Amino acid sequence: MYRVYSGPAGSETLSPLDKGRHLFKECGSMDEAMSFAQHLKATGRVALLVEGDDGTHLDRSALAKALHHRGSEQSHGA
Repeated sequence: MYRVYSGPAGSETLSPLDKGRHLFKECGSMDEAMSFAQHLKATGRVALLVEGDDGTHLDRSALAKALHHRGSEQSHGA
């Protein structure tokens, strides 16, 4: 299970103490979590953190890189 924590555009990096105060969506796969993070970006919100039960931890900067890479792969595949 993966949790995607989100906030409004311009949100600061999510600290461990603040996680309890932010919305998150649970996703069954990493692909689903990344799709949701991409959806957030398209709607003017931002994914702040992706955490998985398997130890996955993608902070805001790692997510930005992964989404950029994912976007370039999708545009080349189309």
